[in-house]
Amino acid sequence: MRADTVVGMTRIDTRTGGAAVTVRGLVKHYGETRALDGVDLDVREGTVMGVLGPNGAGKTTLVRILSTLLQPDSGQATVAGYDVVLQPRQLRRVIGLTGQYASVDEKLSGWENLYMIGRLLDLPRKDARTRADALLERFSLTEAAKRPAATYSGGMRRRLDLAASMIGAPAVLFLDEPTTGLDPRTRNEVWDEVKRMVGDGVTVLLTTQYMEEAEQLASELTVVDRGQVIAGGAIEELKAKVGGRALRVRPADPTQLRPLAAALDELGITGLATTTVDTDRGDVLVPILSDEQLTAVVGAVTARGITLSSITTELPSLDEVFLSLTGHRASAPQDAMPAEDLQEAAV
Repeated sequence: MRADTVVGMTRIDTRTGGAAVTVRGLVKHYGETRALDGVDLDVREGTVMGVLGPNGAGKTTLVRILSTLLQPDSGQATVAGYDVVLQPRQLRRVIGLTGQYASVDEKLSGWENLYMIGRLLDLPRKDARTRADALLERFSLTEAAKRPAATYSGGMRRRLDLAASMIGAPAVLFLDEPTTGLDPRTRNEVWDEVKRMVGDGVTVLLTTQYMEEAEQLASELTVVDRGQVIAGGAIEELKAKVGGRALRVRPADPTQLRPLAAALDELGITGLATTTVDTDRGDVLVPILSDEQLTAVVGAVTARGITLSSITTELPSLDEVFLSLTGHRASAPQDAMPAEDLQEAAV
């Protein structure tokens, strides 16, 4: 943790075990809706924690609370040793935030955007200029440094936004859907930059709907659904929860999807995970651990008189882990925040 990042400020030292982010029992209500319902989370220093969840799961609400844009209704959270409720001003000096959409001032040039943010963070003029120049070069924006941000492409704006989040050399960086809308080449460039940041010691909390992005960047994952953490751990650990392999069993008659899933559930072979009906693909996902279980699946289908159009064996992907744990595909947009809370967050 960068205890010397801020001078003359006292931290509440609640750090344990090298955790850069510690969350306990975090709750946030929007009327009758519990966006967060007792979330616990630990992010180790110098790592990337990927936070996955379907639309409305509470991912963006969590990021906004941890970055001091919202206050929780109850619970406690510390980031870089600071309490998010009691020490918001100090905390803002040691974190960076990149949201789903670029938030730069389009009337200013790229260089002016970075310099302005540096000065707002109380960097001396010389340091703000030096930092702006270095980040523009690091994000391949030097040639466009003097151009208004309004003339930048979407990918350039995203890189500028990421550079802006780094101007204060943050100890912890929050990335909320950082590559939304980017082309594959620019997305890879952002991934490379995030990896470089982590190599420099930055801790990253990443929300994403891209399974490939999570596998590329995250060392650990937390899966949230309906405001609660439902699974967590290393990627391989989560894959193990749905079995070493997966069967995709497709009935010839689509109306047999539910009866097929019921027949397979009755086998009781899937351990902690259950069969999942994938209506989009018209098949049932069945986690298995052995060839004997594969044989049992075929036997159960035959006994029920269900005709199959296909049955395939494949290794589980992160997308299938997500689907098995939540019952949803990770393809919906981020959870929304009511307008009154957006106004509150902007103050």
